[in-house]
Amino acid sequence: AVADPAFGIVNRFPGGNEEQYRNAIAVVHPPEGLPEGQLIHAAGQSGDEWVVIALWDSRESWERFRNETLLPGLQQAEGAFSGPPEESTFAIANFKTG
Repeated sequence: AVADPAFGIVNRFPGGNEEQYRNAIAVVHPPEGLPEGQLIHAAGQSGDEWVVIALWDSRESWERFRNETLLPGLQQAEGAFSGPPEESTFAIANFKTG
């Protein structure tokens, strides 16, 4: 059983698209599964931006991934997003699955 997530992020990449996302994920995510501490990952196009929603076991796990893997990886990934995301975060007060 997966632990209930404690912390969530919404990252928006203005002007982003699926190809840029796939190029970024190839660099910043492990080949199988999710980064340590990430429990749920969903992404898709919303108008003219690419949106990533991820639920984490803690704020610390998210911040470690963001600072040590995501932001450096985005700078190195070929054909990925042109800049860092617009980040929104939230503490999870209620989590349900169907």
